[in-house]
Amino acid sequence: MQKFHPLFLQLAALYNILWGAWIVLFPLHIFNLTGMTPPLYPEIWQCVGMIVGVYGVGYYFASKAPTLHWPITLVGLLGKIFGPIGFLHALLMERFSPLFGLVILTNDLVWWIPFGHILWVTWKEKKAQQSI
Repeated sequence: MQKFHPLFLQLAALYNILWGAWIVLFPLHIFNLTGMTPPLYPEIWQCVGMIVGVYGVGYYFASKAPTLHWPITLVGLLGKIFGPIGFLHALLMERFSPLFGLVILTNDLVWWIPFGHILWVTWKEKKAQQSI
């Protein structure tokens, strides 16, 4: 699976850049699709899109040497863990539609295993180097 680490990060880069661009260019579209009330200030949602897109640029550069650039993957994984936590909170508060969970599935959950594996392999390599 380690040989696929660059590919995983490249796919994450492409996905994040495209998703971020979609949100920046069409900030109300996801709300219309999920039947949610659009935000009063869509510019805040566009900022989320910009941040997601910028993460994509980071993933692209991390794909060149995944174990060297592991901090980018770590920050990405943390965001992909905290995102679903925030979604669950908003869902329990009845602020988000359950349909919005599809965003969590594709933006966050599908990346847990590949990102986690990259970090696991990196940790094992660093640990092995320290014992030499």
